[in-house]
Amino acid sequence: MTMRMPAEWAEHEGTLMAWPTRADLWGAVLDAAKDEYAEVARAVARFEPVLMVAPPGAGPEARERCGQTAEAGRHAIDVIELPIDDSWFRDSGPIFVTDGAGGRAGVDFRFNAWGGKHSPWDADDRISALLLERLGVERVVSSLILEGGSITVDGEGTLITTEQCLLHPNRNPGWTRERIEDELKARLGVTAVIWLPYGGAEDFETDGHVDGCCAYIAPATVIVQLPEDPAHPDYERCRANLEILRTSRDAQGRTLTIIPVPQSNRVSVDGEEVEVGYLNFYLPNGGVVVPVAGVPADEGALAALAKAMPDREVVGVRTRTVAFGGGGIHCITQQIPKAAAA
Repeated sequence: MTMRMPAEWAEHEGTLMAWPTRADLWGAVLDAAKDEYAEVARAVARFEPVLMVAPPGAGPEARERCGQTAEAGRHAIDVIELPIDDSWFRDSGPIFVTDGAGGRAGVDFRFNAWGGKHSPWDADDRISALLLERLGVERVVSSLILEGGSITVDGEGTLITTEQCLLHPNRNPGWTRERIEDELKARLGVTAVIWLPYGGAEDFETDGHVDGCCAYIAPATVIVQLPEDPAHPDYERCRANLEILRTSRDAQGRTLTIIPVPQSNRVSVDGEEVEVGYLNFYLPNGGVVVPVAGVPADEGALAALAKAMPDREVVGVRTRTVAFGGGGIHCITQQIPKAAAA
C-alpha cells in the first residue's frame, strides 16, 4: 500500500520540538529564545501533546520552563534528552508518512544545516533515526538532503516547493530537478510537484523555504504572502509565484484557491532588524499557532487567518527571538500524524 505524507491539518498524535541549544546562533538572546520556545510549546499543548527533545543535561531546565504536567485545558509537554546540534525540528526531524490503514513510517532525509551554514550538524543528521527508534516507528532512509520547511503538501498527492531552495547547489550537487522530483514522489507518495521560482529574497538562512511564502491550509487551497509595498524585496517575486499557482493544477486536476495574508513586520532584536512572518504558522489539532511581532498590525494578520480557517482557534505567540534565529513557529515544530486504525 502506498505511503503518503499527510497534510498538516490531518489529525495529529502530537508535535515534536527541540530545545534551543546552539549558543553561537542565539548569542545574548539565548535565554529569550528558550522563553519563546517554551511559550510555543505551551500554545501547541492547548491542542495536542508535545514531545520536546533537549540535549543531554538540559532536560530539567526544559521541563521547568515548559511545565511538563498536563493540566486543565492543556496536554502534557514531555521532555526527553537526546544529542542535538540545533532546534529546528521542521528541518532536521523525521517527516512522517502513513498508508491510511494503520501503517506509519518516518522518512529520514539527510540534513546538512541548510547547506553547511552552521557547524557541527552531525547530531542533527542522526536525530531522525534516534527519534524513530524511540517512538517505535519504522524508518525509511533517503539520500536526498531535504528540510521539512522546504515543502508543503495537501495529503492528496500534491507538493509545493521552491526552486530557490531545492535546486540550490549547496544541498544536492549533481542532482537534477527530475531526480529530486522522483525522490519526493517515491518517499512522500506525491504525484504532482509544483515548483515556485522563489522563496524569500532575504531568506539567507534556508535559501528560500516555501513555508516563508506559501502554505496549504485545505485541499486545493493555499495561503500566500503577497507584500503590498512595491519597495519590499519580495514584491515582484511573490507575484511571480502567484502566477505559477494561478496556472497550476494539483494532483487531482483542480485549480487552486489562493488567499493572500497581510505583510509581515520588521522589529529589532539585539540591535538587528528581523522579519516576523505571519505565514510561518503551525496547524495543531483544531488550532493555528501564529508568530506575532508584538505590534498593532498583528491583529489584522490574526483576523485574516481566522477568516481563512474559521473552524480553527487562532493563537498568536510573540516570537521575535525565533525570527532572529532565522525562522518562525512552523520551523520549530514537526507534526506526528495519528496512524489510522487498521
